[in-house]
Amino acid sequence: MPGPTLADYQKARERVAEVADITPMQTSRFLAEILGSPVFLKCENLQRTGSFKIRGAYNRLAGLTDEEKARGVVAASAGNHAQGVAFAARELGIKSTIFMPVGVPLPKLQATRHYGAEVILRGHTVDEPLRAAARFAEDTGAVLIHPFDHFDVVAGQGTLALEVFDQVPQVDTVIVPIGGGGLISGVAGAIKQRAREDGRNVRVIGVQAANAAAYPPSLEKDEIVEITTTPTIADGIAVSKPGEINFPMVRDLVDEVITVSDDQTAYALLVLLERAKLVVEPAGAVGVAAILAGKIAPSGNTVVLLSGGNIDPMMMERIISHGLSASERYLRLRIPLPDRPGQLARISGIVAEASANVVEVLHSRHNNKVQFSQVQLELHIETRGPEHAEAVLARLRDEGFDPQVDF
Repeated sequence: MPGPTLADYQKARERVAEVADITPMQTSRFLAEILGSPVFLKCENLQRTGSFKIRGAYNRLAGLTDEEKARGVVAASAGNHAQGVAFAARELGIKSTIFMPVGVPLPKLQATRHYGAEVILRGHTVDEPLRAAARFAEDTGAVLIHPFDHFDVVAGQGTLALEVFDQVPQVDTVIVPIGGGGLISGVAGAIKQRAREDGRNVRVIGVQAANAAAYPPSLEKDEIVEITTTPTIADGIAVSKPGEINFPMVRDLVDEVITVSDDQTAYALLVLLERAKLVVEPAGAVGVAAILAGKIAPSGNTVVLLSGGNIDPMMMERIISHGLSASERYLRLRIPLPDRPGQLARISGIVAEASANVVEVLHSRHNNKVQFSQVQLELHIETRGPEHAEAVLARLRDEGFDPQVDF
């Protein structure tokens, strides 16, 4: 079996226990009803620094020699890895330098500085800080801390699987977010070996954002494939290619890798807020998105790893709105109307009678998509879900209007 041994994971667990919390495991009746089998949520969003990254970062830094520690460490990240490295370095008395993109959300920037790192802003994507960090390591001798492609990082992330086994001893399936593969390779390696001691197997399923899914083509070709990612709300797992160490572990140990859309992820965040009262970042919610989208087959006790909770409040506001739209609880309608008095009042009355709530109205004559004798009404309304939304649309159509839904 590739990667760390069970003894390596257990040794890493002893190290990681010096700083990391044993995060809660919650049950979810709502998701269990959808999946058709018990669902548990492993809440790494409640971990110190807000994500699982502290595990791999601390195990990696704690394993440095005294000479390496004296040289300091450098890393590049848009968020969670930065905070994990900065925190671990502070705890171990190591100087840390973190390169971050210029547009990094303010809470992540402030948190990284709060943990004592020197933060240098470079470029507008993660690629530019990565190149800058590599040059810094060459120029200064600082140790470059990779976010996922290192033996000690994999072993540190795998400590999460040992906790899962303690909290849900009869676990049958674990669903894990995938970016470069550090978390899932560690989890799969640890949990498969631990389950084998009991003479059984645990299914491991990886979930990637559809706009940044490098593993499916890599697994299909049985070699590392670099893709061109497109923007995704799950920026924490937006990685263009698998790690050299991670890919063979995922290939040999992970049972299935699937993808989810940004709409499905936004809806998952909304469900976690409303049903579980948990704040989770998009990358940490893709496992829940996969269940909600019907992409996971039921198989006994299922644990979903909520890998992080570091989300910018402004981004959260946008994602909640997106999630409401994706679940058809927030409709944007365009309705052409005759240009005569009383039409807006008539529309408002129909919506009110259908028990929907108007949030925003734009009434415009200046639109080349309507006839000269018409105006266009743009109406934003709240509904109770798909069935209610369809009922509102049906009422409008019954009254002779032609509502068009904007997605």
